[in-house]
Amino acid sequence: MATLKELRDERLRKLDELKKLGVNPYPAHVNRSHALAEIISKFEELNGQPATVAGRIINIRKFGSIAFVVIKDASGQLQLFLSADKVQELVASDSQLGFAQLSLLDPGDFIEAYGQVVKTKTNEISVDVDKMRLLTKSLRPLPTKQDGFTNKEERFRRRYVDLNVNREVYDRFIRRSKFWQSSRDFLNKNGFIEINTPVLEHTTGGADANPFVTHMDALDQDFYLRISHELPLKRLLGGGYEKVFDIGPRFRNENYSDEHLPEHVAMEWYWAYADWRDGIKFMTDMYRHVIKETFGTLKFKLGAFDIDLEKEWEEWDYAEVITKHYNINVYDCSLDQVKQALTDHKIEVEKTDNKARGIDKLWKNIRKDIAGPIWLINTPKFISPLSKVNNDNPESTQRFQPIIAGSELGNGFSELNDPIEQLSRFVGQQQLRDSGDEEAMMLDIDFVEMLEYGIPPACGWGYSERVFWVFEGVSAREGVPFPQLRQEIDEITRAIYPDIKI
Repeated sequence: MATLKELRDERLRKLDELKKLGVNPYPAHVNRSHALAEIISKFEELNGQPATVAGRIINIRKFGSIAFVVIKDASGQLQLFLSADKVQELVASDSQLGFAQLSLLDPGDFIEAYGQVVKTKTNEISVDVDKMRLLTKSLRPLPTKQDGFTNKEERFRRRYVDLNVNREVYDRFIRRSKFWQSSRDFLNKNGFIEINTPVLEHTTGGADANPFVTHMDALDQDFYLRISHELPLKRLLGGGYEKVFDIGPRFRNENYSDEHLPEHVAMEWYWAYADWRDGIKFMTDMYRHVIKETFGTLKFKLGAFDIDLEKEWEEWDYAEVITKHYNINVYDCSLDQVKQALTDHKIEVEKTDNKARGIDKLWKNIRKDIAGPIWLINTPKFISPLSKVNNDNPESTQRFQPIIAGSELGNGFSELNDPIEQLSRFVGQQQLRDSGDEEAMMLDIDFVEMLEYGIPPACGWGYSERVFWVFEGVSAREGVPFPQLRQEIDEITRAIYPDIKI
């Protein structure tokens, strides 16, 4: 079997021959009248009519004076029929190739073909080619599934190859686009305004996460890449907007897992004059809308979990669940008791240096076995520093989180708008941060100042593309087009470019 270098050298030879003929192998202009799928779906209407199509060559079969070329575009694939006595001759100035130049084409090249829509003797819908133009000469052959292009690392590094070889991966990112489009459509339909907020922040907050740090030369100051959209959007409530949202990337300097990526896309909305109960109803409807628009169903088999989003969503009280499983009162227990419960249930204890982190680990040990959908409510105040407390239990907050297939797939609460209380909670978080908890929130005094001017009662919500990954049934890195990887240059590429420093 020929090596990649040998195959590439042969294509370079063909490229050189094309250039010697005066052919531009990379022209800018394309004449395309129909997508390939349209030729097939509208065959009765287009039969016998002229059409110009374009796409990537999948296969070339030549039998003497006739040839069959299969091409594909984003819509599908189609056969081209070429006959030596019909295909027009070389017109190099227009990148037009004749039948005699067919041998200079390879699978992977992009071509344009003009001709009549027909059915061949084998009843295959085709274009009977009159003119053929070269659009792009490829220098590397695409692998096929039969070639074994299944290595995850290789697929992630060359996702553009993966998308060509594995149609299910190609379709996945169409669904990912639908997920975000349907999220945006639902919010727009309900009167929300999309306002983009900064990625670079002096002080970052809105979540428990370790931020990335960068430096802005123009101001000669360090900035953080946002870990959340929350605080800028709530500032917009202070500016008079009543329904706002933002969709975009956020950055958390943490490790990879099947459910987390350091960079990912998220959405947050904030709704003035609404509370958490309004939010629960709204998000139940939004989940059903977005998931149905994305996947075409509300019923899923996700690993061991059978999920039905149409059914009534239960509500589980955070403290009651912890007490039931561990016999611990989350509002009146010591760190030692939490550590003992972690030890008894074989959960990591070593990095548990405060009660909030330990109880969160206990909860996650329960969460992993919950099919859902349920709403987890009444989270303790010490775990929810930006949420309003419940009137009947000031140690708990008006927070709501959906649990589906063992994951928390969002986070919402009645927003804290008391500036004195907010400052007190920020101070508590900053003390945790100063004592070594890098994920605790920073003290944002500008945000406190904004609250002193006043914002109305409001509900806020956020979810990330983890929702899509879970329902798609893939890991985080499988669920994004280009996951971050340690940079590496393979030896084949180094050998191909020996004079280039890479």
